[in-house]
Amino acid sequence: MEGLFIHAVLRGLMGRLPSRALGWVFPDEGTAALLLEGVGNLVLRYRPPRPLLGVELGRLWGEAKTPFQRLLEARCKGRLLAAEQLKLDRVVFFDFEGERGFVDIAPTRLVFELTGRNANLILCDLEGRILGLDRPVPREVNRYRELRPGLPYVPPPPYQKLDPRTLKVEDLAPFLGQPLLQLIRNLDGVGKELTAELLRRVQLPSQTPLAAEHLPLVHEALQRLVAQPAGQTRPSEGLQKLWEEEAEALRKPLREALQRQRKTLQARLLDYRRALERLEEAERLRGWGDLLMAYASRIPPGPVARVEDFDGKEVEIPLEPGLSPIQTAARFYQRAKRLEASAERALELIPQTEAQIAALEAELARLESLSREELRKESRRVREKGPQVGLRLRSPEGFEVWVGRNSKENDLLTRMAHSEDLWFHVQGLPGSHVILRTQGRPADLPDLLFAARLAAYHSRARGDRNVPVDYTAKKYVWRPRKAAAGQVLYTQARTLFVDALPLEEV
Repeated sequence: MEGLFIHAVLRGLMGRLPSRALGWVFPDEGTAALLLEGVGNLVLRYRPPRPLLGVELGRLWGEAKTPFQRLLEARCKGRLLAAEQLKLDRVVFFDFEGERGFVDIAPTRLVFELTGRNANLILCDLEGRILGLDRPVPREVNRYRELRPGLPYVPPPPYQKLDPRTLKVEDLAPFLGQPLLQLIRNLDGVGKELTAELLRRVQLPSQTPLAAEHLPLVHEALQRLVAQPAGQTRPSEGLQKLWEEEAEALRKPLREALQRQRKTLQARLLDYRRALERLEEAERLRGWGDLLMAYASRIPPGPVARVEDFDGKEVEIPLEPGLSPIQTAARFYQRAKRLEASAERALELIPQTEAQIAALEAELARLESLSREELRKESRRVREKGPQVGLRLRSPEGFEVWVGRNSKENDLLTRMAHSEDLWFHVQGLPGSHVILRTQGRPADLPDLLFAARLAAYHSRARGDRNVPVDYTAKKYVWRPRKAAAGQVLYTQARTLFVDALPLEEV
């Protein structure tokens, strides 16, 4: 942001000071906005590479997100007494009166350096000692000045340029015979964009040698530029861009939450369709069971039974090790019954799940069309409702079961669990942390198997059979120092062997 743009903003602001500060808001980690009584929002966007200063009406939102923003909120209080620009440089000083109360807040000075990639926001006391700043600058980075709490504030190095606000026609005489661009480069507060605007107003090429007849034309154009810089609405345009970025920042977590729900439902839908496809397997298992029951007395011991089906064709049937043909047939009937039950349930759930996915698609489309204000309301509604971390299910006996879907959720769920809850994890492979919320109450085997199968299914062992899953009380689980989120150690564990296949309830 160029010096004359800053001057134009401050010129409009100074006529309405002093003004009482009504509170800070922080739309993002690099933006602070102070609501001034009778003025509007003083917006300071202080993160490189495009700092911005502006005064805007409307309403901004956001809580403090960084330690420095919390310091601003606590120490910059009372009336804003003055706003002063260092020459026409990109450095602005804001003086705050402080507050008297149960705990007095001392007066402070806020320094805003809008210096491109070196932009910074610095809070000082009235003696110039730095109380805090957004980005400390060590001596290794800047030999001229070091910026950190406790040191006196040192402004950027001084320079000598012509001030276009007080410039007279005769002050331009030393540039006679030199290119017009050389004169412009010696003007304070005029950068690349204002250079282009000034050239447009004087209607001369940048390399035009200055003659005496050019000086009044250039001087007049400069005075008009000071009075009304080109793009004086630029701060509003910049704020519009800021609001667009804020809207996207609000929209992103809402969109990602809906996309996660959609992905989960799509995975369930795929499981339900696979359950339907396995009806043929259920039919085959029943047929094998019928044949084993019919020929049980004539089947010799061995891994395979070779019998004729009811159409006279020879069929090979795998036998379970250590089981008789009748016991193997009973196993086949049980598996067929489970597959048929899963298929029957899938027929009920597929239309419901497809409808839920369609509703999520519609909600995603609606989300993209929401305004910034509507997104704020939606975000507040979601926060008030409270985020749900992980999948939430119910065990056969009614215990709540939590399933982490990533390392962050694994870490949060394990920390949220009661010390007597049961913690499950597949043995030796990456996977979800599963919490069976018993809170010390005894859990029956069906509940333990339910949680163990969830841990197996939501792991790298998905699809395998006879997967070992360890479980222990949460109080025996801990995260080592400096370990990544979701990485834990545990003791006192027992092991269950389960199939890592989808459950009907998942």
